Amino acid sequence: MTSLQHVDYKKFLLPVLIGLVIWFMAPLKPAALSVAAWHMFALFVAVIIGCITQPLPIGGVAIVGFVIGVLTGTISMDNAIAGFGNNSIWLIAMAFFISRGFIKTGLGKRIALHFVSMFGKQTLTLAYSIIGVD
Repeated sequence: MTSLQHVDYKKFLLPVLIGLVIWFMAPLKPAALSVAAWHMFALFVAVIIGCITQPLPIGGVAIVGFVIGVLTGTISMDNAIAGFGNNSIWLIAMAFFISRGFIKTGLGKRIALHFVSMFGKQTLTLAYSIIGVD
């Protein structure tokens, strides 16, 4: 039987309420923002507050904001997914995934211990191996 994380639904209230209040307010003058820009601002503020209150993990809050933006027509699907075509974003995401895998599996510790066993006979080579593993 799997263990589900407890979701605190009270933490959903603050981002949703603030997002709705900003959404239905008129855009502030003299900036004269378009309605779409004002709605994007409301979604942005709601997602930031959601990241702070954390009713879900940050990735979940971001995906909910992404979906709401597309479903309400605030942003088109093509513009919403345009950022996912950037190679730099995927490089950063893959680095996080790989580092998480190293942490969960303990592969980094095992590699470090292997280096220590190979080069730990002298202090200088041990120092070089620790720097290399780092």
